[in-house]
Amino acid sequence: MTPVDLVLPSSQTYRALLILVAALAVLAAVWILQALGYAPCELCLTERYAFYAGAPIAALAAGLASRSAHGFARALFILLALVFLANAGLAFYHVGVEQHWWPGPSACTGSLGGPVDVNDLMKAMNSAHVVNCDEVQLRILGLSLAGWDVVASAALAFYAALAARLAK
Repeated sequence: MTPVDLVLPSSQTYRALLILVAALAVLAAVWILQALGYAPCELCLTERYAFYAGAPIAALAAGLASRSAHGFARALFILLALVFLANAGLAFYHVGVEQHWWPGPSACTGSLGGPVDVNDLMKAMNSAHVVNCDEVQLRILGLSLAGWDVVASAALAFYAALAARLAK
């Protein structure tokens, strides 16, 4: 078996299982980092939705492909490609927020604007700490976690699109 056969197996079932494993690996990595104390921001949590959706879609595609429902499996590969492509766009937006190329959501960036009521300030102090979306908490090989999400999501989108085009 060649390395190409490992990365791009001839079976739709195995290609779907590779996407499933990749999605679960990303989720495991972010959960481990969260357990180590790296709290996710609002955008980080939103970016996880693609992986939460992608894992069961990939599992369903694998199940359908193993039952020779290759047309349905191809449709699910296309859906996976779209889900991960949209997430790559969201992650790129997050990178731009981190780099201060553009403003991020007001819920997790910036500072107070305008006059502040003391009662509102006290309520805010007693509420949960909000992690700023425009502050990088961790860089790995020079990329923030949002940057790595761009890479992972784009790669999964490309792989799913390629898998949809290949014969069973």
